[in-house]
Amino acid sequence: QVHLVESGGGLVQAGGSLRLSCAASGDTTCISAMGWHRQGPGKERELVADITIGDTTYYADSVKGRFTISRDNAKNTVYLQMNGLKPEDTAVYSCNAEGGCARPFSSWGQGTQVTVSS
Repeated sequence: QVHLVESGGGLVQAGGSLRLSCAASGDTTCISAMGWHRQGPGKERELVADITIGDTTYYADSVKGRFTISRDNAKNTVYLQMNGLKPEDTAVYSCNAEGGCARPFSSWGQGTQVTVSS
């Protein structure tokens, strides 16, 4: 199994920046992709960005050009750099890791709140 711990959320004004971190521990060699999801007030959870072990990235249309996902393999950590934040980016951001060795898994972090004030 993989354990994920997120950090870096907070309150920021519109136009500001935040960087989220997600540190993985456990069976990290079995991870094939990691990503960030978010769930805003009254909204369904959505995939914001993810990155595979081959460094293929995906971004939701709503964050393209503003958010950047990256990873540090030595630290087993994935980052989400968020620039040009908008009030509609306000949500709980959760880190997810998928993969599998003996069996497939999908692990989630506890979530971190991001609030963007107008």
